[in-house]
Parts: sequence; structure tokens; C-alpha cells
Amino acid sequence: MSERNVLGGELEPCGTDPMTGFFRDGCCRTGEQDQGSHTICAVATVEFLDHQRSIGNDLSRPMPAYSFPGLVPGDRWCVTALNWARAHRDGVAAPVVLASTNEAVLRLVPLELLQQHAVDVPTDPSGLV
Repeated sequence: MSERNVLGGELEPCGTDPMTGFFRDGCCRTGEQDQGSHTICAVATVEFLDHQRSIGNDLSRPMPAYSFPGLVPGDRWCVTALNWARAHRDGVAAPVVLASTNEAVLRLVPLELLQQHAVDVPTDPSGLV
């Protein structure tokens, strides 16, 4: 069975450059082994990356041993629900791609909170004139 996003649709890929996801398949899929619930597809910002570094989760530092180049602002990444919520509490939540955010996160973070930070672009953006 495929996993669903917070909007009730099929979970869409979050990012492949760099390759994200707990399973490094580009999606914010989760499972029993994903203790951190890497379920929120976030768009990295300078403030968010600085915050993550300040709490001991340096996402901008390359880790060649894990083929991880480090994130830069604009990268999409599957972040843990608790770290994103902590960043929100501290006023620096990263924007969220709802179609790529796993519905499993709703056990930890309310949809209304995610929607406040949504950056989804419609499939047909011509109506955004």
C-alpha cells in the first residue's frame, strides 16, 4: 500500500538533489525503523539551517561517509517532525511542501500548523497571475 500525504493524496517525491528521505528514495516515507519520523518535506532556509545547527542537528555540514553533501537554502529535505516543531516554536519553521509531507506526521503536528507554512505550487500555476 502506498503512503499518503497530509492532503489525502498519494505521497509525492520531496527531493532528489540531494537525495532525501529516511530510506534515501526521494520521498518522506516512514516505517518502524524511522524513530525520528522524517515525515515533513521542508524547504531549507538560512534561519532553519542555523536553528538546526544550534540544536545539534547540523544539516548544512557535508558528511561524505554517508554521501551527504550538506544542505543549502532552497534544498528540499525530509526533516523530523519534532525538530521541525521545535523550529516552529522558536519562530524559524521551514516552509513545508504539503503534497510531499507524509500523513503520519499528523500524529505529532496538526495539519493547520503545516498549512501555515505551506509553499505548495499547483500543477498548473497559470492561475497564479
